[in-house]
Amino acid sequence: MSLDLICLDADDTLWHNMRFFNEAFAEFGAMFRDVAPPESVTRALNDVEARHRALYGFGAKGLTLSMIETAMRFFDGSVPGPLLARILEMGRYLLSHPVELLDDVSETIEQIAAWGPLVLVTKGDLLHQESKLAASGLGALFTGVEIVSDKSVDTYRHVFTKYRAQPTRCLMVGDSMKSDILPALEAGAWAAYIPQPGAWELERADPPRSQPRYRQVSRLGDIPALIEDIHRLH
Repeated sequence: MSLDLICLDADDTLWHNMRFFNEAFAEFGAMFRDVAPPESVTRALNDVEARHRALYGFGAKGLTLSMIETAMRFFDGSVPGPLLARILEMGRYLLSHPVELLDDVSETIEQIAAWGPLVLVTKGDLLHQESKLAASGLGALFTGVEIVSDKSVDTYRHVFTKYRAQPTRCLMVGDSMKSDILPALEAGAWAAYIPQPGAWELERADPPRSQPRYRQVSRLGDIPALIEDIHRLH
């Protein structure tokens, strides 16, 4: 069986992302050391992000708004000016830091592009994701780019339909069990999970049980061999 479509996540699958966000989380928690323990601040920030995800979306802009709202909670609505300025500075850095590819990404993308059409499926702010893809130097290797507000079963079904691909002949590769793996499997595709250290709490989920189209690999460089295995199985 040849694959109709190979879909790839972007953040923390192709380039570093959560490393910068985790640095921001740590600094944000430390800002409140005189009023609350860092773990309490982190829980509060996660609560605000989860509550407003549908409104703020994913990414640096949404996180910045969530940090401001969380700060207001701890300072009874009156956030000190220097602290507010630092939150905004952190948000700007998250939007502008250099794009650093993960190991073997360029070589692997070029290799798997020979196996079938590549489509980037990523969620987040449209302008920010477009700028990161442009900075990565990988854009020309993709047949299509889908920047979505969220990744659901319907999202993947829409992508498969748009590119005239049979779900069982599609592969989704990503680092988020919740967003990249489980909904793609439910939509009928193959899914390859690449766990990364420091994963976002809100993206964690239990792996599927007894799912023949699910695989876990250690790095993107393992994907060509996985694609060969899929071909042999069919």
